[in-house]
Amino acid sequence: MENVYDIFKERGFIEQVTDEGMLREVLASPISCYIGFDPTAKSLHVGSLLPIMSLAHMQRQGHRPIAVVGAGTALVGDPSGKDEARRVMSREEIDANAEGIKRQLARFIEFSDGKALMVNNADWLTPLNYIEFLRDIGRHFSVNRMLAAESYRQRLESGLSFLEFNYMLLQAYDFWHLYKHYDCILQMGGNDQWGNILAGVDLTRRLEGGVIHGLTFPLITVADGQKMGKTHRGTIWLDPELTCPYEYYQYWINTDDRDIKRFLCYFTFLPMEEIEELSGLGGNDPRVAKEVLAYETTKLCHGQKEAERARSAAGQLFGEKAGDDLEGVPTYSMTLEELGDGIEAYILFQDTALCTTRSQARRLISQGGAYVNGERIRSFETKIGPDYIRNNAILLRAGKKRYLRVHITNP
Repeated sequence: MENVYDIFKERGFIEQVTDEGMLREVLASPISCYIGFDPTAKSLHVGSLLPIMSLAHMQRQGHRPIAVVGAGTALVGDPSGKDEARRVMSREEIDANAEGIKRQLARFIEFSDGKALMVNNADWLTPLNYIEFLRDIGRHFSVNRMLAAESYRQRLESGLSFLEFNYMLLQAYDFWHLYKHYDCILQMGGNDQWGNILAGVDLTRRLEGGVIHGLTFPLITVADGQKMGKTHRGTIWLDPELTCPYEYYQYWINTDDRDIKRFLCYFTFLPMEEIEELSGLGGNDPRVAKEVLAYETTKLCHGQKEAERARSAAGQLFGEKAGDDLEGVPTYSMTLEELGDGIEAYILFQDTALCTTRSQARRLISQGGAYVNGERIRSFETKIGPDYIRNNAILLRAGKKRYLRVHITNP
């Protein structure tokens, strides 16, 4: 079986590693590894995909992934990569978010029969006695070294709370706990976690004399320099209730040509030979590679059926077949009574959230960027009524690629 370290290196997963030669040797045999996911929202987003894919690769090569849902650390809040302190969340809100994250991770990782573990660090962090924790754990940390860590240094000017200052100690404690109780010898994470990972490596060496390892991934931005997963409509979530499979598919279809190969390496399990061909080295049309990327990523996150529906809907829409079955397209439901004899176009575009305000809708229509059933809307005062219904639906479009299906129901 191929060494997973070589897979990571070939696909561009590795940013920093504690000891490359030693870790590669360790990964020649099955080990346990972990990544933490703080439940600060009810869903993970595409910015979490690289860590998730790394756990899936580890499992495919015979290792045991441990997904740590950080309900305990979320009570403190990680200052890494943040300009200001996170909002303080209630335990109930954190626990509810944790349940959603567990469901999403199960799409990528097989948890049955002990093939992977999912644990919650609240189970061992919240019972800690503060005085004992300071005495037994805190004494191993140098404040000077902590302040030198990039995650803390960046926050000193804007303000770093004492609550957040404790985060590194808690994450280091997590690594020690997992080493002690689950024989976990590798922590992985984004490169902003490097200081926290090293703290866990050092703490475990001091407490147990054990040698454990750390590996970080690059922090991903898209070709234009923007943070991955952010669009004009907001964050791209893994939860289908927050970002439907069609919108998820469209996010990947709209990948910049410069990002195609990198994203195929990161976010699919396609063989590298096929990725080389798809990324243009074989003279293929970039649109083909984008369709493969969108289909493969959507299949991993939402399943094959939803990926096929999204691909079919996209093909119908961009093939100008507005009357076909478009179940995969985002839908807004409205009764025939609510539609009445017609709703002015600019109001309908705002009501359905294709535009955030009515003035924005007027501007879109006046600039020729609004369509109904594939036909351009000439005036923002145009009434869209029963005459526009096709197969119990009206298809709206804002700009080149944003579609919405208004499903008409009986009252």
